[in-house]
Amino acid sequence: MSTARPERGAVRVGTLTVGAGPAVVIGGPGADARWVSPAEHRGRARAAGSPAEPPTGPPAQSPTGSPVESTAESMAEALGRVRARWAGPVLAEPRSAADLPAAAGADGVVLGAAQMRDPALVRAAAGLGLPVLLRRAPAATLQEWLAVADRCAAGCGDRVMLCESGSRTEPGGTTLDLALMRAARERSGRPVLADLGADPALAAAAVAAGADGLLLAPDAGAEETLAAREAVRIVGAVTRREVPESVVAARGAIDRVDAALAVLLERRAELAGTIQRLKPVGGFAGRDMERERRLVAEMARRAPTLGEARLAPIMNAVIEAGLHLAEERRAAARD
Repeated sequence: MSTARPERGAVRVGTLTVGAGPAVVIGGPGADARWVSPAEHRGRARAAGSPAEPPTGPPAQSPTGSPVESTAESMAEALGRVRARWAGPVLAEPRSAADLPAAAGADGVVLGAAQMRDPALVRAAAGLGLPVLLRRAPAATLQEWLAVADRCAAGCGDRVMLCESGSRTEPGGTTLDLALMRAARERSGRPVLADLGADPALAAAAVAAGADGLLLAPDAGAEETLAAREAVRIVGAVTRREVPESVVAARGAIDRVDAALAVLLERRAELAGTIQRLKPVGGFAGRDMERERRLVAEMARRAPTLGEARLAPIMNAVIEAGLHLAEERRAAARD
């Protein structure tokens, strides 16, 4: 049996491409795309043939003790609210068949852990013909996850993306399985995202592990979104190989590499300053030219196209900039 990776490629969600180019961020303000997941309504219709869900508590009551209507936001309201403030792609997570007519107005569909276990809703949602982002249920195996993705593909023109949402490790908690995410990408050939919720702490790890995108909570704040985008920009520049097909795309890729270079140069300057404080003879007088030659030779091994002759003046400028900075700080400290 062949183990070759299937050739499926990227998925287009509105104006956003997922699976080619830089990793994307879906979530709060400032992301590449938004998504909505309105709260479940009491008594809302369910997909034909899907199991009924037991009530989670007594009916809501007013201060006088009489029942009141749920004030949960509907799918149409949620989409309208986001569309009013956002011109980019929007995905919708239908909780039941009643959400599907409104979800049809989105650019893509998100199927969560609960929906993944509802075959009727999966078929109906995929039948909208929109791209589908399939989040793995915490207890689902890789095989089960990919099988549901294949069922979705029949209805949405094979425009299926996978999202690793974590395995249950303790009551109420889940842990991302980045190895499983990589395996899903290799096994299926489909784009994969990592579900970070409201915490972007694992954004860099997910991008380094090969995530094609990061899914944040729909209400993630601007700070969390910025942190996720920074991980995409910095870590992705080092770990994600891009093949741009236009000048604009190529310049965007260069901008990401330059951003990573800036972060590394700043870090290098900090470390060089530490060395200057520890060396008995610092500054330009304490330069170790033999070490610098070895450094350039080692860099040329990683950058053979540039070679030692081109790298030498670059590194000389970097080293001298660090030395000038160290001397300026030393002079300022004396004053």
